[in-house]
Amino acid sequence: MSPSAVRTRGQGVRWWAVEPQPATDPRTAIETVFRLEFPRVVAAVTRVVRDVGIAEELAQDALVAALEQWPRDGVPDRPGAWLTAAARHRAVDLVRRRENYARKLQEIGRTLEDTPPPQEPPDPDTIDDDLLRLVFTTCHPVLSAEARTALTLRLLGGLSTAEIARAYLVPEPTVAQRVVRAKRTLATKNVAFEVPYGPDREARLGSVLDVIYLIFNEGYAATAGDDWLRPALCEDALRLARQLAALMPKEPEVHALVSLLEFQTSRTAARTAPDGTPVLLRDQNRRRWNRMLIARGITALDRAGATSAGAPGPYALQAAIAACHAHAHTYEDTDWAAIATLYGLLAARAPSPVVELNRAVAVSMADGPGPALEIVDTLAAEPVLSGYHLLPSVRGDLLLRLGRTAEARAEFERAAALARNERERELLLARAAMCPS
Repeated sequence: MSPSAVRTRGQGVRWWAVEPQPATDPRTAIETVFRLEFPRVVAAVTRVVRDVGIAEELAQDALVAALEQWPRDGVPDRPGAWLTAAARHRAVDLVRRRENYARKLQEIGRTLEDTPPPQEPPDPDTIDDDLLRLVFTTCHPVLSAEARTALTLRLLGGLSTAEIARAYLVPEPTVAQRVVRAKRTLATKNVAFEVPYGPDREARLGSVLDVIYLIFNEGYAATAGDDWLRPALCEDALRLARQLAALMPKEPEVHALVSLLEFQTSRTAARTAPDGTPVLLRDQNRRRWNRMLIARGITALDRAGATSAGAPGPYALQAAIAACHAHAHTYEDTDWAAIATLYGLLAARAPSPVVELNRAVAVSMADGPGPALEIVDTLAAEPVLSGYHLLPSVRGDLLLRLGRTAEARAEFERAAALARNERERELLLARAAMCPS
């Protein structure tokens, strides 16, 4: 099935978004704002000090200042701009103290001090160039692939080491070491804070795409915490992907990633109930899917196909899978056979136990739960899936469909014990409770 063959039908629906309400507790506001603004603060300060490690420390200093002043003076009208200005002032002070930065202080530091923060919020369809510089800097070839992703998720995504470890299915101390070593390497190698050109850009592209996708996934289904969705992370990832597509219009996998994220984002309004409870794909009201984003996803997928000279890459295959879901009016109408085939191609192109687990779900819908359970059982010995809660969750669903309810209940309970997100844990426990003993 070619990407261009996928088309949508039916009437479009209006897109809506729930704006966050102002926090009454200053500490809650500080935590929320800092989480959202952390990447932009780090990127803005890195442009001054040219060191991502120092920039992160200065951003943390700004947080300490907010913790001291906001409870006393109240939350500023533009808290993100306040944090950025506080961190920048500290950066200028640091530059001033360095004799070898005297010239740079005259050219940059005075301008930063004299320039007030912007009075209007940024255009939601654009993204600060500093963020692009930051993501390409943290994906520099001097770093290992694992270090690039961990550092970019930490600085650009604002994720904790625990969240990164969960996303990568590795121990938390391993991630912490990667982040520390990566920042040290960038500093000692004097890596420029820039968007590269030519061969250098090509060399970093795959890592950049992987990082953006991981950031999106953390927002799409948070690994920990009380909320299942973190929309700000999804928005940042989608903006970065769109900007990369504008920057690299001849790269098919860039357009494919944009397509995938557009399709995934289109489901946001239907993925949670009013109380925040997750709504599974089969139970979602598809009339609430954003048809404008689906159309954008189809356009981006067509561009990926038009610019590709060979076999589709991993993101093109995933985008084609997402397009199959967008094309179906109901869960049952989905072309599960095509999705199973696409997952098979993806498994051959980019082998992964997680891909195989997803293929098993598609096989269960196309050929029944029995053949799918055989696939899942072969994955039980995979070390990387030993703490992955979706493995017993999928197995529980297959057992339930086979009428093995007691076993299904045990699998859902095991999945709930492994899940770190409170909303997901509640959903799994509710599914376990619905299984007859």
